[in-house]
Amino acid sequence: MTLTQRYQFVIDYFEKHNPDAETELIYDDPYQLLVAVILSAQCTDKRVNMTTPAIFEKYPEVEALSKASFEDLFPYIKSISYPNNKTKHLIGMAKTIMEKFNGHIPMTIEELIQLPGVGRKTANVITSVIDRQPNMAVDTHVFRVSKRIGLVPPSATTPLAVEKELIKNIPEEYIHKAHHWLILHGRYICLARTPRCEVCGLKPACKYFKKVYVQEHSS
Repeated sequence: MTLTQRYQFVIDYFEKHNPDAETELIYDDPYQLLVAVILSAQCTDKRVNMTTPAIFEKYPEVEALSKASFEDLFPYIKSISYPNNKTKHLIGMAKTIMEKFNGHIPMTIEELIQLPGVGRKTANVITSVIDRQPNMAVDTHVFRVSKRIGLVPPSATTPLAVEKELIKNIPEEYIHKAHHWLILHGRYICLARTPRCEVCGLKPACKYFKKVYVQEHSS
């Protein structure tokens, strides 16, 4: 199977089996998604979704969050990983939006990465989910799955390198949801230590299945 054929197979599979893939973070507007994505670093979406309702009730918009003190916000975040840093990031993010962007959530990668707690991955998530821009967020799941199934070469050793390979080969109209295809597949099927190859529909295209799984289970 050529690289082009592999990409087409993967796209066709997900278009059939998960055509409406989307983030599992719960949000109502760009502000809420930005808060949720910042909190989701090194943390499960399930935990974030348990935490954000109280935050949004106390701080319903970015202006309110910009006026929060560390002592007031921290108790809402203490169950999340790295609560000290994330509390500081959320307050700094809100203050920067109020001061530099007139209270509006920016919608370009270049502007978003100016916000505390927002790196390229978070900016890619925000712009692709909210604005359907053809940006690809590469987290640990996307990094692992894209390599295992042979979408990117072994030489792509950084998230940015993987991002560039995926954007280069995935048709633009699919890029905004391809992140969700890959992350959900990695979260529920292509697990890090024990991939569930027996229930995976991508086996015909998967290099890992052909080189590792089959060999391990035939010996």
